[in-house]
Amino acid sequence: MSNDAMRTQMETGQGFIAALDQSGGSTPKALRLYGIEEDQYSSEAEMFDLIHAMRARIATAPGFTGDKVIGAILFEMTMDREIGGKPAARYLWDDKRVVPFLKIDKGLEDEVDGVQMMKPIPGLSDLLDRAVGHGILGTKERSVIHSANPAGIANIVAQQVDLGFQVLDKGLVPILEPEVNIKATDKAEAEEILLAELTKGMDAIPEGQKVMLKLTIPTKPDLYAPLIAHPRVLRVVALSGGYSRDEACEKLAQNHGMIASFSRGLTEGLSAQQSDAEFNAALSEAVDAIHAASIT
Repeated sequence: MSNDAMRTQMETGQGFIAALDQSGGSTPKALRLYGIEEDQYSSEAEMFDLIHAMRARIATAPGFTGDKVIGAILFEMTMDREIGGKPAARYLWDDKRVVPFLKIDKGLEDEVDGVQMMKPIPGLSDLLDRAVGHGILGTKERSVIHSANPAGIANIVAQQVDLGFQVLDKGLVPILEPEVNIKATDKAEAEEILLAELTKGMDAIPEGQKVMLKLTIPTKPDLYAPLIAHPRVLRVVALSGGYSRDEACEKLAQNHGMIASFSRGLTEGLSAQQSDAEFNAALSEAVDAIHAASIT
């Protein structure tokens, strides 16, 4: 698997990143939206089998290709399983030309100073080594901002950048994700503070290294244009954050150079009860809409 080819695709590809990384806490909700209720499985193992089947169905669908889906973020358990008879990351790149990433965060701490920091990541070095062995290009790590608290936002960015350095040291590309809660009453103010802190963080990245940023679609269109143009930033991608697909696409299209990295926005309308033809048509419709918003 060619890191150079994958990196080039992420920097110049005309498309978006699929977030297929629902973890233990968010999996029941993702399955429910897919038409599988909690009384249809009796253990965590069954639950993860069902979510893997959903992800594999998405990844193997005819409309899921690198022409429009330039990357995909995987849950650790997905990385360790197979899709299409191959290790998941290798299937994505070899068969679909979709660049694989790995979610590495282990959830959120309780809110302090208006933010939720990432929990510690035990065995991080070994996990990153395994990711390299699987042919993963980079990682994704999420924390959340709930209010425009300067101290909290400074802390969250410092934690993200510090983890980013550890990822870079392994030759991987980190996607730093300090999400701003779309329901925050002072969302716009929080985003202005975040922009300033991220700019300082990006300035601290060594020359020759690049990271990616996954951010909530800003209240003020094109707010993150300076980050998109920053020499240490490979790409800025947007999370759907609880918006419907239509709303997320409409807002994203107002932000030039920012591409989607949607989870719920991608899987909205997909159902376990659909025939393959119905499922593939619904997925292709979603892919086309998100792709169009990402290249505006």
